[in-house]
Parts: sequence; structure tokens; C-alpha cells
Amino acid sequence: MGAKGEETRTRLLQATRLLIEAQGYYGTGLNQVLAESGAPRGSLYFHFPEGKDELVALSLQEAGQGVTDLIAGITGGELTPVEAVHGLLEIFAERMTESDYAKGCPLATVALETAAGHDRLRRVCADAYEAWQHSLARMLVRYGRDAAAAESLAGALLALVEGALLLARVQHSRAPLDQAARAAEILLRD
Repeated sequence: MGAKGEETRTRLLQATRLLIEAQGYYGTGLNQVLAESGAPRGSLYFHFPEGKDELVALSLQEAGQGVTDLIAGITGGELTPVEAVHGLLEIFAERMTESDYAKGCPLATVALETAAGHDRLRRVCADAYEAWQHSLARMLVRYGRDAAAAESLAGALLALVEGALLLARVQHSRAPLDQAARAAEILLRD
């Protein structure tokens, strides 16, 4: 594939990510993706022969990897677990407020819509959430938690962050994210 083809493919994936995060799987149509990306109609099925499901699955994988990289970057340095969770929540808070609460977790909207009836997309979301949890758990192990306790605590922290993102988006307020930061401090006390 040439540079122009790769650029078109990238634009389609980026447009899909933006739209599904704000509108969900069912609220996003392929015509919207084409309009948002500026890509010609024929390029959609050239790059994604399986159609919308392939396009959304790959968009979710990219979004999930982006958050995995973000978490790894925050948790892989010298920050304490409390500082790392605060940093993660702050990044999400800034992202939400800058988008007027249209953006939260890049997977959550689709995950909630498709968990019961679309196994391919459910699996993509589950894999991403699992990677996020493992990144948090690795940080906790480096700070002295045993592996089993770290995995459980990481799951609780991930649930706390995801729940706070949902509440913040619904309430159009960063207050749930600030509350989650305080709750994380309590959870992470030795």
C-alpha cells in the first residue's frame, strides 16, 4: 500500500475512533465516517473489506493500545501509585473538559453497547481493559504488593477510573474524577 493509501486508512480509523467514542457503535454510520475522514467511499471497503465491524474493531484496538501506552508511561516511571492514578485521572479530566464531555474512555461507549451481543467487539474491549489492569498491577508489584493482591487492587482501580469517567461524562463535571482520585488514595494506603 502506498503512502496515500496508508494516509486514507489512517484517516478512516481516526474518524471512526472519534465518532464511536462520542456516539457509540450504533450511533455511528459509515456515511458519517466517510464525511469526517474525507475519504472516498470506495476506499472504505478497499481498506476494510469486512465493513463496519472490522473498522470499529481496529479503531478500538488502536484506542485501547493508546491508553495502554499512556498507562505504561505513567506507571513505568518514578511516580508512586497514588501519583500515577492521579496523573491518569488528570489526563482523562483534561480530555473530557476540552471536549465538553464528549470524550471519556475511548472504549466505554462501544463496550457498554456491544457486550451482550457482539462478541468480536466485546473481546477487543475486554483485551484492552485486561492490558490496562495488568499495567496497573505491574506498577503495584514494583511497589511491594504481591501479584494476586496487585491484580485485585488494579481491577478495583480500573473500575474506579472507568466509573468516574462515566459519571463525569453524564454529569458534565469533573467532580467524579476528583472523588475517584481521593478514593484511590484510600485504596492505595499501605
